Amino acid sequence: MVFDLFNLDQMILILGQITLLILGGLLVLGLVLAVLIAFSIRTGHMVFPHLFLAGMALVEGVIRALCGLLGIEDTELTEFVIRLHNRLNQAKFDSIPAKNKAIFLPQCLRSAKCPAHLTPEGLICQRCMLCGIGRSIDNLEAQGYRVHIVPGSTFIKRIVRAEKPKAIIGVGCLMEVREGIMLADRLGLVAMGVVTLKDGCIETLVNWADLNDLASGGRDNIEARPAVGATQ
Repeated sequence: MVFDLFNLDQMILILGQITLLILGGLLVLGLVLAVLIAFSIRTGHMVFPHLFLAGMALVEGVIRALCGLLGIEDTELTEFVIRLHNRLNQAKFDSIPAKNKAIFLPQCLRSAKCPAHLTPEGLICQRCMLCGIGRSIDNLEAQGYRVHIVPGSTFIKRIVRAEKPKAIIGVGCLMEVREGIMLADRLGLVAMGVVTLKDGCIETLVNWADLNDLASGGRDNIEARPAVGATQ
């Protein structure tokens, strides 16, 4: 009996040591990744992108906490993750024909004077040219994309089920794009995200150059492009 208790104590001690080693290793990994992410965001040069994605899956909470200590705001980190996702998905996305892709634009991009009415497929652009959608949608559709202007994720899910695209580009606020990418990953879709330049429910802005770059196969980068002349 004493022997059994001794073996049990030894086993618990060993398991404790292993647990501490694993936790220490994860902490070190989180610290290294946080430093590399901070470097990438501050310099605009992304290093070891595949390592970032794997690390975020393992120790996202630790990385976010350490990035905060390094002066990286949570919104900066989330935008970085979206751009990282775009970078890693770019080649696969480009290999899919445009006819099998869809673009989802939020209705908040339209003008307050927009004459379009809501339909089961979303808003149908009237090309009134009061916002950037009217000036960009023809170019996107000419490339073969199916462009939808939608009020929310419910419309996106319904359209995806009906049209069955193999890849999508989603435009929206920071958290909407992050959640949309995660949903697309679960559905087996190749997803790319473009974050609006400001949040809100009406007359928001997007950098159309970023969207056009993704749609036409241009390389995304982690630096935000200047929005002058490209947001309306």
